[in-house]
Amino acid sequence: MFHFYCQEKIKNASITDIYFNRTVKIIKSKNLDKRVAAEIRARKFPCNYPWAVLAGVEEAVNLLEGLKINVWIMSEGTVFYPMEPVLLIEGSYSEFATYETSLLGFLCQASGIATRAARCKKLAGGKSIYHFGARRMHPAITLMIDRASYIGGCDGVAVEESARFLRQEAIGTIPHSLVLLVGDTLKATQLFHQVIDPQVKRVALIDTMGDEKFEAIRVAEALGKSLFAVRVDTPPSRRGNIVEILKELRWELNLRGHQHVQLFVSGGIDENKIRALSSIADAFGVGTWISNAPVVDFSLDIVEIEGVPIAKKGKLSGRKQVWVCQSCNFRQTTPWSENTPLCRCGKKMQPLLKLMIKEGKVVQSLPAPQKIREFVLHQIEKLEIDGV
Repeated sequence: MFHFYCQEKIKNASITDIYFNRTVKIIKSKNLDKRVAAEIRARKFPCNYPWAVLAGVEEAVNLLEGLKINVWIMSEGTVFYPMEPVLLIEGSYSEFATYETSLLGFLCQASGIATRAARCKKLAGGKSIYHFGARRMHPAITLMIDRASYIGGCDGVAVEESARFLRQEAIGTIPHSLVLLVGDTLKATQLFHQVIDPQVKRVALIDTMGDEKFEAIRVAEALGKSLFAVRVDTPPSRRGNIVEILKELRWELNLRGHQHVQLFVSGGIDENKIRALSSIADAFGVGTWISNAPVVDFSLDIVEIEGVPIAKKGKLSGRKQVWVCQSCNFRQTTPWSENTPLCRCGKKMQPLLKLMIKEGKVVQSLPAPQKIREFVLHQIEKLEIDGV
């Protein structure tokens, strides 16, 4: 009925590029299968971003669990840089070859979304970011998109099923359709106030038919302290200077004693608009910019065969470890070693690639989305948005 693959087909590696099936058939029929080490890494990031956020790890682990392989991987939510391996697989090539398509798919798209969400949160300067992009993508992957946006830094999501999975409250106001059906902004807001659970914050959509300033004054005067925010979603053809519109709204609301009413902006919000509006807006609803984020272009490459370092041209041979200093945040990638290097500041460095699967068995617990989000926010506090 709908065009998506069931979990069973993904788990049994039915969703794979045909050349992997053919390769496995050849090496098995000719007794060429060998034990290899393979790494996943990205040479560069979309839009020349200097850093990215790793996501999709939980699905990747679920995919590879049960295979006769060992897997080292960075923790989900780790900020990483170009050319750093984020995952290392060790095992017979035929054991995992047909899983490459799905494995990369899990990591590429989720990491792209989480990275965009983290950048938006960073640019907002502490203001709230809500993900409203489910309607822009196939519904079969809504949960993946909402989860990646949340762990990347979004404060909430609009789809109730996703919010339930994340153990959060779904975020939403009222659509323009309700205002049109009722015929008046204030009346639609009052009906929401009458019908919807009092614990849900009252946010009035003020741009459907009338002027934003006068609609904001009307609903604020009518609802008083019950009004939490007004939402501006003015179409581009009527938007004009949105910064000035928001400043005018703030002035008029404050003048009448409604300093508590926040300004919530949505509609075509991207990083540039967040940067421009973060000084005046209190929260942002971001849709397509996050849900349709460009993927992180990971690739998987063999770097060792039967213990001997080897890789195709353009790639560095041998398995590697990525180290970070918790004191000064210095990072380096080195040939694989059990010896812990000292940072240039004199402190011992910590390995980022950690054993997750040993001979098919998951040996570490996977953190809850809330913990991953906290981890991401802690890391990006120290980062520049367009620099290291």
